[in-house]
Amino acid sequence: MSIALEIPSKRILSSAQLTAFQSSATYNTITSYIDLLNASVVGVKLTDTCSESLGINVILRLLDQIEQLAHETPPVENKASRFGNPAFRSFYDKVQILAPSLHAEFPGLDQNVIPELTTYFLEAWGNRERIDYGSGMELNFLCWLICLDRLQVVTASDHTALVTRVFWRYIQVMRILQSTYWLEPAGSHGVWGLDDYHFLPFLFGSAQLRGHKFVRPKAIHDPEIVDELSRDYMYFSCIKFINSIKTASLRWHSPMLDDISAVKTWEKVNSGMIKMYQAEVLGKLPVIQHFLFGPILPYEGPPPPSSDESHRGDGHVHEGWGDCCGIPVPSAFAAAQKEGEPGKKIEGPGIRPVPFD
Repeated sequence: MSIALEIPSKRILSSAQLTAFQSSATYNTITSYIDLLNASVVGVKLTDTCSESLGINVILRLLDQIEQLAHETPPVENKASRFGNPAFRSFYDKVQILAPSLHAEFPGLDQNVIPELTTYFLEAWGNRERIDYGSGMELNFLCWLICLDRLQVVTASDHTALVTRVFWRYIQVMRILQSTYWLEPAGSHGVWGLDDYHFLPFLFGSAQLRGHKFVRPKAIHDPEIVDELSRDYMYFSCIKFINSIKTASLRWHSPMLDDISAVKTWEKVNSGMIKMYQAEVLGKLPVIQHFLFGPILPYEGPPPPSSDESHRGDGHVHEGWGDCCGIPVPSAFAAAQKEGEPGKKIEGPGIRPVPFD
């Protein structure tokens, strides 16, 4: 697949553009790809064997090298602050320098597409200036996977491995970055993620549990079950992660997850997650005004409003409260570290509900 050389860029600045985006081919590409990946892991454990092509193996080696960069870039002394560690910027710069050569390792890849690929890849690790991370960055990683699929680096037979191997490896690396650099939740208080940072592990994780004969959504409240199932299922691994860095019950610090636990079946949880993702991530201007459009994922909507039609801040338009870059909030890692609770390990809220029934 031959693609013109172009660096992806932001195009959406208004609610009218967002509305147009939601009926666009790019929007349908994203939602359809989520559906494909979701369907590929129904009833599949993280520990199950699956087909791993050459493309999957190259991606996994690439992610290993990103983790190694993090280990080689320790946090700087920053005890006076509970906010993001400035060493993240050094890590980000190293990824930016290394990314083109990493992508050159993909066999048969047209060199003209590397700038487009590396843009999505780089923006998947967090925001360099704000030292934060949220579901918009997670979306960039998904877009990177979509591009690799379109370029035939991976194929339909790789979809299961893209979730249980590649995406899960990405989440593991992100946990290292979040805990090492105390990345702040993107937005005013992490409203766009179910655990301050992420959404898709819960979506794909609930797909894994569809049709499970014994485990019900309410099982997230049983620590022994959570611990046992965390090795096989993303959903329970994410709950274990939350419990490792937050005190009190889910009811207080993760009310949306607590509400979802009352749903009777994983089928309803999974379908509800897909609806929620479309409404709360792909349907929110504070997230999508940062979305990057390029040749593979093009923007085909109306032009942005003129500068006198809206006020600008932080390089983009704020409508309403400007949730995408509001008041900085310390990461949960920083809060847990400061509390220094005995036995507490540093291993690693609320979204307006969409009906699950």
